[in-house]
Order: sequence, then C-alpha cells, then structure tokens
Amino acid sequence: MSKKIVILNGSPRKTGNASALVKAFTEGAESAGNTVTSFFLAGMDIHGCKGCFGGHSSRDCPCVQKDDMAQIYPAVKTSDVVVLASPLYYWTMSGQLATALDRLFALEEADGNFLRGNGKSSALLMAAEGHGFDDAVLYYDHLLEHLRWKNLGHVLAGGNMNPGDIKGKTEIEQAYALGKSIQ
Repeated sequence: MSKKIVILNGSPRKTGNASALVKAFTEGAESAGNTVTSFFLAGMDIHGCKGCFGGHSSRDCPCVQKDDMAQIYPAVKTSDVVVLASPLYYWTMSGQLATALDRLFALEEADGNFLRGNGKSSALLMAAEGHGFDDAVLYYDHLLEHLRWKNLGHVLAGGNMNPGDIKGKTEIEQAYALGKSIQ
C-alpha cells in the first residue's frame, strides 16, 4: 500500500550533499509507489517558536504564527512517514530543521495530538564533512521515542566537504534503498 511521505529538508543548499540524499531517497520511495512531498526549509519563511502554548492542533494552521509552516502542518498531519534531512552543523541538525521541528509542537497542543503516535514512522538523512554523527543520532532517537514513531533507519554520509562530494558514494545508493524499502 502506498505511503504518504513528507521530507523536511534542512539543507541550506538545493544542490548540497544532504539534498543529494533527499533526491536519491525520493527516487527510491516513488519507485516503490509512495507519494513524496518535500519541503526545502531554507526557501521558506519559518519563524522560531515563541513558546506561547497557544497552539490548537485541530485547526488547519495550529500555530498562532502565520508563516510557511501552514504548508507543512497539513502534510505532516496526514503523513505516514516523516523524513528528517540535514547537514551536520556543530554535531547536530541545521537550524532550518530544528526550527521546523520546534514548530511542529503545535500539532501536539490543545484539542488533540496529531503528531505523537498515530502509527507514524521516520528516517534520518545526514551529510557532513566529518563523521561525528553521534549527538545528532542521539537527539533523533530521543525525538522518536517522545513522538512514539517507528525508526525506519538512517543514512549518515561523512567525508563530504564540498557540494557534490557525495556523488558516486555508497550513501546515495543507501538513501535510494531506504526510500524503496518503504511500503
């Protein structure tokens, strides 16, 4: 059965190494008959969470702020799989991805929880110059534990200094295979 997959791409570069992982994953997922909606967060107007606890999860736009998260909320609400993609910045995910994740909290507030549980799954795609992914993976594991989402796996591509360095590396094939495995 076809799955609805949402990708939150936290790369600042549309043609960067993390975006190359997103592209390969998408090709694999679509070849398996899934529907993929990808959000390039760096190109969106998304403000930081205000911590106001004013969200109402059942609204079309559950957050009090009116910005481009309004496009992401309904997609995440109805998704089966949420993929987090990011370069590794200071041993964690990019600010673009962290900001969007913080704002997803509105889907847990007030009138019902449309984020936690609900049979959702997730995967993590990351690229970096180095290989120190431990802290990012620890955060990801804790996030999935909190959300009660199934971990479908991750692709961690180290040794990629410049955009395009990932081309021809095995992690591209791994991202494709991970996407294709979702059924």
